[in-house]
Amino acid sequence: MTTALSLLNLVPLRAGQNSKQAIDAAVRLAQFTESLGYTRYWIAEHHNTPNLASSATQLLIGHVLSQTQSIRIGSGGVMLPNHSPLMVAEQYGTLATLYPQRVDLGLGRAPGTDQRTAAALRRHFSHQPYDFAQDIGELQYYFSPLQSEDSVRAYPAAGIDVPLYILGSSTESAYLAAALGLPYAFAAHFAPALLLQAADIYRRHFQASPQYARPYFIVALNAIVAETEAEAAYLASSQQQFFLNVLTNSRRPLAPPIDNMDALWTPAQQYQVEHMTACSMIGSPDSVKTQITTLQAQIHADEIMAVSYIYDEDLQHRSYQLLKNLF
Repeated sequence: MTTALSLLNLVPLRAGQNSKQAIDAAVRLAQFTESLGYTRYWIAEHHNTPNLASSATQLLIGHVLSQTQSIRIGSGGVMLPNHSPLMVAEQYGTLATLYPQRVDLGLGRAPGTDQRTAAALRRHFSHQPYDFAQDIGELQYYFSPLQSEDSVRAYPAAGIDVPLYILGSSTESAYLAAALGLPYAFAAHFAPALLLQAADIYRRHFQASPQYARPYFIVALNAIVAETEAEAAYLASSQQQFFLNVLTNSRRPLAPPIDNMDALWTPAQQYQVEHMTACSMIGSPDSVKTQITTLQAQIHADEIMAVSYIYDEDLQHRSYQLLKNLF
């Protein structure tokens, strides 16, 4: 395959870990995937979630940048309702100043948390309709070259090339990314239902921009690759437990794999988890290659961004290695 390959990390705490250990594991994963030649490594923003250590995303990105040499590091993404565009530009402009040509800025319209936490994050939060496109426009302004009539600018962001990406899981975000002429990353790793429709809308409606002459589509998906089908299925039970926790709001750390999930979920919960994780490439290398080839025949993604919820760190690394071998 010639498709670019990257990865997304929510920085989950594994059972028995504290936040520092989870962050250290995230750094090791970045270093390992960099050595394999992965294109980019994104970190997601979540708040008020004790089993994820990714709340201060920009700090983690800076930390991972300092511990790596070449792989692009970015946000998957910054949830713009939580932040002032000026502060986002200042933060990521600073990162790009320190690490030129290595910083990505993925942008999402959801708060990445519950409404009460969203209100605490952005104290002027209201129930008025949120204008995602307006905030993106502000960001683009802050990253543009300085003009003599400017009164408020972001330093050192002005004139610095920080690529923007629109993140989404809906057709609305597909239309917006197309209208702005920006790359589009679809979150099929937890919301795959509209993947095919969104990919089609984005490409059909794409309008060239000064930054991008053609559409660039990224699909985020779950990937668990092992030597055998049976081993991959066993490791995937950690992913199933992770998404069951999302459904039940139990907020437990990433759990070790188990032989049988039937004691943990009801048939209705199993259906919901399987629906949420329908875009999961699980199996042996040959099997996963076939699964990805089948998906690519439908969506023709320019880049695949893999998420791997595997409890054992060494086996997670091995999964990313086996996946990279396919590309």
